[in-house]
Amino acid sequence: MLLSLLLFGNTALATVDEACLGLARPDDYDEQTQADFLNNAVALASTLSPLHGPVPHAAGRGSVGLDLAVIPPLGCRHRMVLDWTKSEDTNKSPVLPRPRMTFAFNPIAGRLFPYGGVAFVPPVPVAGVRSVVASVEAGVGVYVGQHAQLGVRVHGTLQTVLGDVATSFEEDGPVVEDLYVATSQGVDVMLGWELERVTPYLALGYADVGTFFWIGDDAYVSNNLHPYLGPAASLGADALLFDRLRLAGELYAAPGGHTTPRDNIESLPGFGRYGHLYTARLRIAYEL
Repeated sequence: MLLSLLLFGNTALATVDEACLGLARPDDYDEQTQADFLNNAVALASTLSPLHGPVPHAAGRGSVGLDLAVIPPLGCRHRMVLDWTKSEDTNKSPVLPRPRMTFAFNPIAGRLFPYGGVAFVPPVPVAGVRSVVASVEAGVGVYVGQHAQLGVRVHGTLQTVLGDVATSFEEDGPVVEDLYVATSQGVDVMLGWELERVTPYLALGYADVGTFFWIGDDAYVSNNLHPYLGPAASLGADALLFDRLRLAGELYAAPGGHTTPRDNIESLPGFGRYGHLYTARLRIAYEL
């Protein structure tokens, strides 16, 4: 169904969210840019940001808890597709809850503190969509003086979403499931300052995103020609209270970056045009 509309321009059956009715089509609207932004935005929402300092635990300790990643809703400007004749239903959930475990190993050479972490979201149906999100991280931190911490970490995430994401073109059309798959990986350089119970931290890094979107109505594949490849940053604080309660919060930003192919960037300017994210993330955990 989607493929026939793209080829023949038959938009009579396309549906638009009531909130988007009457919104004028921007002069710089581009179909490929719109699709790539949607693909990248969903992938960026599930990247595994630190939510801890460069040295997350004392050696031999860890934590088990829950991350809450706020998913900013996309406005009509980014949800309208097919030459501004149809809106996509992307705002399924305002938050991504993600169980997460981290553990710090014995120091190397008495100075380097290695650690690792895993996070997993099981395929529990939410708003008619089933998602599986699996993430891993590994890093090492070092103390510089009594309070300063430096570190580096790598992370990766695999996300799959099964559900009626693209939605039908008819008001009472059948519900047909779509498949969305995204991967993200990156590296962060971290700086922290350990106080008595709280460690403020800053992470500056690079994120690389790839996506695959299969639309079940007609087995059409939406190719992402501009996958996100650019900076990502986190500014937050991690606190250990009562020796067992760990709380963390951060502001996360992926403002935009280089894209491929690069031959049409000059004609379609705008930092972050093909994908960006500004959000907040929280964590509550039990210290082991």
